[in-house]
Amino acid sequence: MKKSESLSTINFLDRINANILAQVTPEIPRLNKVRKENGYSERPTFFAPPAMPLQYEIVHDVKIRYAHVGSSDKPTLVMLAPFPQSIIAYAPIWSRLAKEFHLYAFDMPGFGHSEGGKEFMSFRAQGNFLNSLIQHFNIENPHLLGPDVGMPAILYYAGTYDEKIASIIVGDGPAISPSSNASIIHKMVESPFWRLIFRIAGAGALVEAGRRICYVNYCPNDIELSDYKKSYSGRVGAALHWFKSYPESLATVDPLLESIASPTLLFWGDEDAILLPDNAVRIQQRMPNAKLHIFERCGHFCYQDRAEEFTAMVIDWIRKHD
Repeated sequence: MKKSESLSTINFLDRINANILAQVTPEIPRLNKVRKENGYSERPTFFAPPAMPLQYEIVHDVKIRYAHVGSSDKPTLVMLAPFPQSIIAYAPIWSRLAKEFHLYAFDMPGFGHSEGGKEFMSFRAQGNFLNSLIQHFNIENPHLLGPDVGMPAILYYAGTYDEKIASIIVGDGPAISPSSNASIIHKMVESPFWRLIFRIAGAGALVEAGRRICYVNYCPNDIELSDYKKSYSGRVGAALHWFKSYPESLATVDPLLESIASPTLLFWGDEDAILLPDNAVRIQQRMPNAKLHIFERCGHFCYQDRAEEFTAMVIDWIRKHD
């Protein structure tokens, strides 16, 4: 997003609704304690997100937002956006990775600024569409990176399609049953009442809640937050179908874990208050070729919360597995 574009701000009502959610989120006191110990500042880490070459492409009749840079003489890295964010979340690490790799970043259908509704809100649908993207862009032998909602899409793809994958880098997302969920995921998965509350509260409250629950180091700027809020304006209800279908979706990915032989790097923040680090330990035990990296004093959005360490981890891993 360019600074000249109009911003969709996190307004007073968004903050009030996020405050209400915080009152019933038992992980908040612990997060506040860690933020204080980390010397957390409400001042944005970057005044504006570093530039990314954002563009759109129609894939199987769906308008997809993506970013692409580089040529295939370098290792190819495909990155899927998290929720409730977009590929703008990768802006802090984009330029450093672009020096090393042939980069793609995708807002998957129904997430970020890509089109798509509830028909895409399952791990299977996301994994199938990832296959469509790889075929459409003629991507060969990629390294696949996906935090959060990107993680089960990648694992479903890797366990279902007989395609060559150089390696997998995933974390902070669901893949194993039973899933060790923190309170907010429990609400969104188990409670129709809370899904209704999130839908009524709207995109701004959802994004503001993510800011308060998912960081202990990084502070997003107004341009980032605007991009995220615009991503889900008017379609929070559709996105929440991903959580409504969560148990059935887990049942499609969990049985695949032992069959995924690609070198896999699992990453997790030790202060993740969305999906607990216990998930990572149990997933590693199930996958035959997986290693685990735990980021210390780090929240759910670890690609931003520990951006330098995260970037170094990715570069080191791909250099060893390309």
